This record gives sequence, structure tokens and C-alpha cells, in this order.
Amino acid sequence: MAFAVGKYGVSSLTSMGGLIALFYVTSILFVVVVLGSVMAFLKLNIFTMIRHFKEEYLIILGTSTAEPALPGLMRKLEHAGVKKETVGLVVPTGYSFNLDGAAIYLSLAAVYIAQATNTHLSIGQQLGLIAVMLLTSKGAAGVAGGGFIALTATLATIGTIPAAGIMLIFGIDKFMSECRALVNFTGNAVATLFIAWWDRTLDADRVRRVFAGELVEPIQVAEVPAPAAAVEPFQPADRRPAYSESI
Repeated sequence: MAFAVGKYGVSSLTSMGGLIALFYVTSILFVVVVLGSVMAFLKLNIFTMIRHFKEEYLIILGTSTAEPALPGLMRKLEHAGVKKETVGLVVPTGYSFNLDGAAIYLSLAAVYIAQATNTHLSIGQQLGLIAVMLLTSKGAAGVAGGGFIALTATLATIGTIPAAGIMLIFGIDKFMSECRALVNFTGNAVATLFIAWWDRTLDADRVRRVFAGELVEPIQVAEVPAPAAAVEPFQPADRRPAYSESI
């Protein structure tokens, strides 16, 4: 950020703030409108689902990646009535190929860098760039900052936008990584529910009751083995030779 301010002036902070705000607004609209429409089609509520996964969202906010929340997502979806086979197939696959937040981030960041470096892009180039970014987001690493690395590799490969311009958003990538991971997580949860409906194994009534908190997930307590019986310490027998007392 200091490099950007020193080279392009204080006005660059305003543009960076605009990029962050635009990314957050776009992500919120995507979750509420697009994913919310899918949930409404399933006769479910997107907001009750978000509330149900509040612990996982807190983990994502603390780590800037959705990977640590994977076990909780799978466990809660199975408790909601989704088949274990469906969860085991869709969720891990979605973590690599259904990265909605990364796709939004890559497209907005690439256009921002093009504007910042005064690189003219025609409508065809912009559409082609978006198409490439949608493909690049598939299979991106699920670690924190994986989207930034994917953006760097993509710009270097395309060549239309200077790859060195990636440093303009390096300082603010941390502020967008949490939102990126949250959208990825939410998209995978909705996708799993939709695939379960497609497979005709989704019990929407049970899912609604679980998301509303009416069916609480049982707490699994590990059984502690009973302590072994105390063993008396080994005491060697008295080996002194027996003798008779003489009178």
C-alpha cells in the first residue's frame, strides 16, 4: 500500500477502498440473490442456513480460508439429512471446482488492475478475461491467499494486463480473502443441498427443522476406558534357608 500511495498518490487509497466495497457488495448480492434463489427453489431459507453454520463462519473469519471448516460442514449436512455419499462427493469436489468467491474476486481484481495501469480492454477482451478467470478459479488452492496466487499466474499467462500491477492490490488482498472464503463456503453448502434434491434424497422438512434449531445435533462424547485394577508391586519371596531352632 505504501508503494501504491508513493507512486500513484493518495487518491489510490480511494480506488482501493472502492474495490473492496464493490467486492463485498457483489459477494453479498450473489449470496442473497443467486444462492438465495436456489435455496428458495428448494423451499429453504438462506439466512437460517447461515445462522446454522455460524461456528464455521467464525473459523473462516479467523483463518481466511474455508479449509478448516470442511469437517463441520460435512458433519452438519449429514445431520440435516443429506446422504453421507452425497456429502462425501460434492463437498470435497466443490472445494476445488465450486469457488464462487474466487471467481468474483479474480474478475473484479483483473479489471481494476487494467484500469489502474491504463490498459484498454475491449468488450471482447473483457468477456474473454472473465471466461478465463472463471476457469482459473477452478482447482485453485484452498489455502489463505490462494486466489491472489491464481490471479498472478493468470495475468502472467494472458499477457494483456501487466502482471506487475498485481502489487497494487497486494496490500488489500487480506481484506478480501475472508469474504472470498465465506462465499466459497456458502456456495458449497447450497450446492450440496441442491445435488441432494436433484438425487431425490433431500428431506426439506428435516433440513428446515435442523436449520431452525429444532433438531439439535447430539454431542458425541468419547468413551473413556475404565482404569485398570491396581497391581500390587512385586515382592520377592524370602529365600533365606529355613532352620530349626535348637533347644
